[in-house]
Amino acid sequence: MKLHCGNLSSSSRRVTLVVKHLGIDLEMIPVDLSKDRTQLTALNPNSKIPVLQDGDFVLWESHAIAEYLCAPTPGQTLLPVEPRARGDVQRWLFWSSAHFSIPLGGLAFEKLWKKYITGGAPDPARIAEHERTFGTLAKVLDGHLADRAWVAGKALTLADFSIAATLMYAPKLELSLEPYANLMALLGRVHELPAWKLTEPTW
Repeated sequence: MKLHCGNLSSSSRRVTLVVKHLGIDLEMIPVDLSKDRTQLTALNPNSKIPVLQDGDFVLWESHAIAEYLCAPTPGQTLLPVEPRARGDVQRWLFWSSAHFSIPLGGLAFEKLWKKYITGGAPDPARIAEHERTFGTLAKVLDGHLADRAWVAGKALTLADFSIAATLMYAPKLELSLEPYANLMALLGRVHELPAWKLTEPTW
């Protein structure tokens, strides 16, 4: 298998965390999104990473790839087999994609990438809007974590990796997580894992 990914991509990190945690043997192919994307677009018409190649099967979307890698791995517990437990994990994966990652991606664009992509300056109104949306969603997640150590079930799952990877830019975005003590505690647990340390980006 080949994984086309980038170590500055939070979406890629969702997958590389799984690869390292489960010890999956595959070839990682670095992709520089600032360069020509012709080859990438041939694999993924959305021209985004990560992309997994398994023989003649090509799969994109980070959560789909993460689940695909878990399925054949004996003894893995990141993606439960029992339907309700699996559904709970998937609920938070979908929530992460559809809701939580949106304001964080918007903040990263305005504060980190916009000057390189468009040459424009950060838009204070958009930043404020994204911060408000993030606060609303972070409060939901923090409340959910009030009586539990992990996002879904009683052990580490794909949901925890997804949330942690999505928040990997919080320090660079000067986004305070102090109001969300339960979320910070979750991140602390994930950040201590060998897989997290093995996937630290090279800035």
